[in-house]
Amino acid sequence: MKIELERSLALPVARAVGWSLLENIEDIASCVPGAKITARIDATHYKGTITVKLGPATVSFRGDIEIATLDPAAHTIRIVGQASDTTGSSGASLDLTAIVKETGPDSCELSGRSEVTVTGKVAAFGSRLMGTVTDQLLKVFFANLLARAEERKAAMVCDPANATAAAATPPKAPAEAKFNALAFLWAVAKDFLLGLFGRTNAS
Repeated sequence: MKIELERSLALPVARAVGWSLLENIEDIASCVPGAKITARIDATHYKGTITVKLGPATVSFRGDIEIATLDPAAHTIRIVGQASDTTGSSGASLDLTAIVKETGPDSCELSGRSEVTVTGKVAAFGSRLMGTVTDQLLKVFFANLLARAEERKAAMVCDPANATAAAATPPKAPAEAKFNALAFLWAVAKDFLLGLFGRTNAS
């Protein structure tokens, strides 16, 4: 099963600050609910894990992440990954390309296109449920990324001389602090039930 997504997010920071967030894989991972970088192999290869709840099941994936392209001049990054769940019954792959575009002296836009392919038992949950879960995870990810950008902007306003240091400061794990599991599950369940009853009424 393949899921393709295109999303964009306006950030209230200069493009250089937005890019400093995007090029740091640890920063990006800290904004994804359930995700964690577990090891850095070299400058472009990492190992990581992510745990996702799909309906009644919780699935944990672990695998390899590669920064396939990193172009600071074009403010573009491409990340690819391969993972399998801890039981070995499912697999997943990711191909993500993202770019930071300048929209003003103190604003930018993060745009991304991703392709996720899932195989095995996880794919049996169906494309509708997977799509809903992915959308909810993206909403939390964007909220956390926005909060991280605003943190850096505030740090720069307070002490412009330490702007570079602020960009290098490890993230404060916003994904854990701001991820509302109850709201997330309700959104998934509501979308699933609407689709179920919608199909029933249509028939």
